[in-house]
Amino acid sequence: MNNFLEIKNLSKVYNDKGEQITIFENTNFKLESNQLVTLTGPSGSGKSTLIHILCLLDSPNNGSFFLKQSEDLFKKNENEKSTFRKNNISIVFQSFNLISDLTAIENVMLPSLYSGNDNNETETDALRLLRKMNLENRINHLPKELSGGEQQRVAIARSMINNPELILADEPTGSLDIKNAGYVFDLMKEIIDENNLVIFATHNRSLVSKSNLELTISNRTVNF
Repeated sequence: MNNFLEIKNLSKVYNDKGEQITIFENTNFKLESNQLVTLTGPSGSGKSTLIHILCLLDSPNNGSFFLKQSEDLFKKNENEKSTFRKNNISIVFQSFNLISDLTAIENVMLPSLYSGNDNNETETDALRLLRKMNLENRINHLPKELSGGEQQRVAIARSMINNPELILADEPTGSLDIKNAGYVFDLMKEIIDENNLVIFATHNRSLVSKSNLELTISNRTVNF
């Protein structure tokens, strides 16, 4: 098995008003690249928590995280995590999180420019991605001028601009209708290759059936 992503002995405990709530307990799993993996589980099971842990925005109480057999990512300091995340990990949110006063193409370009890449090359890459999303005629529109499905496609294009190894999608189709949800899911399947992995949190069973693999959170662990 190509261990593109590996989690070892992951534990996560929250303190809520003096009560300890265990989300994960000694959780282990390995994933190959070139897959769209759906992440399922009931509300409150820990899907968003796991997404935030994997994108290094939240820290576990215990465990190790390896991406492409790198050093343990949990052992990096906050500055190192930020740099690694900027260069290797992207997240797509349900709420789109587009900048309201930037056009579609400017929103897509932003992460690349933030990484210090050339403006002209970044614009070329952003236009290529928006064409892939069938948004070539919407590149100069502001988010408020786009439909929900169009905004989510812009968010996906933005997530791809730095060629991330790991793309984390936190219920990105939850606010879309069935047609747009299916379209966005299919677009995300198209972007996977041997150099990346998509983990897609969802409640939608019709989308799960089209994924390469399903991970389910239950009993404080992750199961295949």
